[in-house]
Amino acid sequence: MNDDDDLMASFHSGQLHADGLCWVSILSCLLLACSYVGSLYVWKSDLPRDHPAVIKRRFTSVLIVSALSPVFVWAWKDFTGIQTDPSLLALMGIRLEGLIPAIILPLLLTMVLFLGPLIQLAMDCPWGFIDGMKVVVDPYFWSLCLSDMRWLRNQVVAPLTEELVFRACMLPMLVPCAGPSTAIFTCPLFFGVAHFHHVIELLRFRQGTVSGIFLSAVFQFSYTAVFGAYTAFIFIRTGHLVGPVLCHSFCNYMGFPALSTALDHPHRLTILSFYVLGVVLFFLLIFPMTAPVFYGFPTPVCTLTSTPGSICS
Repeated sequence: MNDDDDLMASFHSGQLHADGLCWVSILSCLLLACSYVGSLYVWKSDLPRDHPAVIKRRFTSVLIVSALSPVFVWAWKDFTGIQTDPSLLALMGIRLEGLIPAIILPLLLTMVLFLGPLIQLAMDCPWGFIDGMKVVVDPYFWSLCLSDMRWLRNQVVAPLTEELVFRACMLPMLVPCAGPSTAIFTCPLFFGVAHFHHVIELLRFRQGTVSGIFLSAVFQFSYTAVFGAYTAFIFIRTGHLVGPVLCHSFCNYMGFPALSTALDHPHRLTILSFYVLGVVLFFLLIFPMTAPVFYGFPTPVCTLTSTPGSICS
C-alpha cells in the first residue's frame, strides 16, 4: 500500500495519521491567512490604506472572511475526523466559563509589561486623574472615537478579526498536529507573514526608500511574530478569545515602546526603572495570571492533544 492509500485508509477510518493531519492543518491555516489578506485587496483603489473610503471597504470584506472563518475549522474537523467533547465555539474560545477572569487578568498582565510606557504617558499627560476619568466616561469622547475609521480599525476591527482568524481558528487546527508549545510559535508565522502586505502599499505610494521599507517590514514581522506568540500563549492558557482581543487592542493603542523618547526624558531614570520593573513583573506573573484553573481546567483547545505539557497546566 502506498502513501496515498495510507492517507485514504486513515481518512476512511475516521482520523488522519500524524503526517496527513499536519499537512491538512498547515494548508488550512495557509488558505485562511491568504483569504484574510486577499480580502483586503478585492477593492481596486488608488487611495492610501488610511483613507476612510478604503477602510470602510476593507471592513466589509474582512468581516465577511472573519465570519466565514469558523467554517474552515468545521471543515478541517470534519475532514480529519478529530473528535472533541468541547463544541466548535468553545474550541475557538467563545464560551462563558471563566469569562470574567479572561477579560481582566490577561489585560492586566499586558499593562504590567507596558508599565514603563504607561508611567511615561502619565507623566507627560496634561490632564489630572479626575480630568482623565471625566473624558473616559464622556459619551461625546466615545462618539468621536467611533466616528473615526482609523480608530475603529486599530482598536476594534483589526484586533477582533485578526485574533479570531489567526488565533481562535488556527490554533485548534495546529495543536493536534504540533502540540501546544510548538503551535504557539508556529501560529505567529502566519500572522507575521500576513503583515508583509504593508510592503506592497508602501512601495506603491513610495513612502520611503526600498531598503528602508524592507527593513521596516522585517522589524514589523519580528514584532508581530513575538506579539502573536504572546496572544497564542494567552489563548491556549485561558481558552478564551476575549483576552487576546483586548490585549491586541491595548497594544495597538500603546504602539511599540518609545525607548528613545524615554532616554531623552527629564525623568529618564524613573521611567527606565519602571520599564525594567514592568518586564521583571511580567515574567514573574505570566504563568500565575494565566493559570488555566482561573478559566476552566482543562481549556478546550488543550483537549485536542494527548501531550498537553506545562503550557496547559
